[in-house]
Amino acid sequence: MADNTQKAPKDWVSGDDPMTGAQESYLKTLAEQAHQNLPEDELTKAEASELIDKLRQKAGLEQ
Repeated sequence: MADNTQKAPKDWVSGDDPMTGAQESYLKTLAEQAHQNLPEDELTKAEASELIDKLRQKAGLEQ
């Protein structure tokens, strides 16, 4: 059964706000573990959340 209590990041009210410091720090750590480069552009909270999910998968840190 799908859990529909969580909104997709693109549907967040604050999704267009700049990513938080915590997201940025976690992304840097995950990028190193996944051997990936981070985008040069500033990310929104929603974009950062989606990238965190992708990098967690690549780094073998499935949820």
